[in-house]
Amino acid sequence: MIDTSELVRKLRASGVTRIALQFPEGLKRNAVNVASVLSDAGFFVVISGDPCYGACDLATGLLEMVELVVHFGHSPLDDTPCIMYDPYRMDFDTEVLGLAIPHLVSKDIGLVTTVQHTHMIPAITEYLVSKGITCHSVEGGARAPNPGQVLGCSYGAARKCNKKEILFVGTGQFHPLGVQLATGARVIALDPYCRTVEVVNADRFLRRRFALIEVAKRSGNFGIILTLKSGQQRRELAERLAMMRKDAFIVAVHEVSPDELLNLGFSCYVNTACPRLAYDDQDRFSVPVISPQEFEIVCGSRTFEDYQIDEII
Repeated sequence: MIDTSELVRKLRASGVTRIALQFPEGLKRNAVNVASVLSDAGFFVVISGDPCYGACDLATGLLEMVELVVHFGHSPLDDTPCIMYDPYRMDFDTEVLGLAIPHLVSKDIGLVTTVQHTHMIPAITEYLVSKGITCHSVEGGARAPNPGQVLGCSYGAARKCNKKEILFVGTGQFHPLGVQLATGARVIALDPYCRTVEVVNADRFLRRRFALIEVAKRSGNFGIILTLKSGQQRRELAERLAMMRKDAFIVAVHEVSPDELLNLGFSCYVNTACPRLAYDDQDRFSVPVISPQEFEIVCGSRTFEDYQIDEII
């Protein structure tokens, strides 16, 4: 939850008086309450209403009218100045972990989660060790610096634990699916709030992606999406992909919009922005939106057998 009293303390200690609040989609309904508390505490508050996909998508443009942006729900990716992060920590009763134990086939597993729960890694580990299960949580890299932390664009913590079975603790289906595709491990996903446990199976996801690749192979031209957001921008990758075909051209955008892409008229787009755009938002687009690795399959430089999920390393 958002500890507004602690936030007020930190802001007063920073000496700023004009702040902006930026929330990801799942936390936006907190905006009015947090803004009201801060306003009552004497701060001038602006709320960012733009979509936000992570710490790669900072509302730095608001720094023209405020002194500091408070970014909720994520941990830092870099040292961008005038940004304060509130990762929105969420607790749960570790007894719920008992639901996952019957599904584990190994007593030596990897343990990963999202930033909301990384502070609970020691408690999760302690509980599982008490049940005879050894856990391994490692740092994933610069984009996911907390032990056991995975992002929708980075699964280094899952790969580096080097285990054949991994327990993911958190909500949603995309993160555990990404862990399975990035590692090839057996993945158990525990949602501690819905109290559900699932053995992750990527087959349906892969069937849909392979079908999309076949459609893309029949496309007459390709727009290589290059975002202008610094935290998602992969210019070298976009330029390399554009060189692979004469009918491929870089499309520079700030916000990826189905309407704007439709107006450009490409019959297929290759996404080098946030990797989840191609996977989560395909239904919003009337033409295929594929990942860089899927484009390589279209071009024949990669095979279906060497399918990889897109990540920003």
